[in-house]
Amino acid sequence: MLEQVHDEKKKVGEAAANLIQNKMIVGLGTGSTVYYMINKLGKRLENEKLDITCVSTSKETRELAEKLGIKFISLNDVQKIDLTIDGADEVDKHFRAIKGGGGALLFEKIVASNSKKVVIIVDSTKYVDRIGKYPLPIEVIPFGYKYVLEKLEYKGFQPILRQRNNKPFFTDSGNYILDTNISRIIEETDTIDLEKYINNIPGVVENGLFHNLIDVIYIGKNDGVEIRKKVGGN
Repeated sequence: MLEQVHDEKKKVGEAAANLIQNKMIVGLGTGSTVYYMINKLGKRLENEKLDITCVSTSKETRELAEKLGIKFISLNDVQKIDLTIDGADEVDKHFRAIKGGGGALLFEKIVASNSKKVVIIVDSTKYVDRIGKYPLPIEVIPFGYKYVLEKLEYKGFQPILRQRNNKPFFTDSGNYILDTNISRIIEETDTIDLEKYINNIPGVVENGLFHNLIDVIYIGKNDGVEIRKKVGGN
């Protein structure tokens, strides 16, 4: 099963890399599936002499891509990103996703929000009927994070402070992440209302709910890649 998942990630990542065209400004996401996309893009740059400029969503992504000769620019220096390609921890048939398993949700959401087109690439295990099984990451400032934790506990989210090596995990922005269980709540609440509730808690920086941002989903499968486009999307 693990080998199949890796094969699906490679297939879908390499397929998505072919969406990138000359002179594009491209948002590069973060994660294991995006890794394959970036490696294929590096080969295209070498073989086709493409002239593209990228905006990164994490230090990890930038370090990998720069080794392959990919040029970067600050988001503050572009008016609009032509195309963003990113992964997801879960994405459903309603084009909603949970992101942030790698801790880059803040930059990922900012980049996606500034993009003309957003393509999510996943293996078949991450395409689901309804998001919510995977914990929802919520980025919070370290100062007073326990207040946010208590507010989420009261609402039934069962938040857990993400740790690495028995110490709090820090995002690229120097914040903490609370991984929360929304499996019950998502069935009772519209994702827009849920996001508003979370973001209105003082101390919350951003959450990993992505809705009304995704245009196309590429799903890696054993026999190829399935493409799902939002109705009315480009």
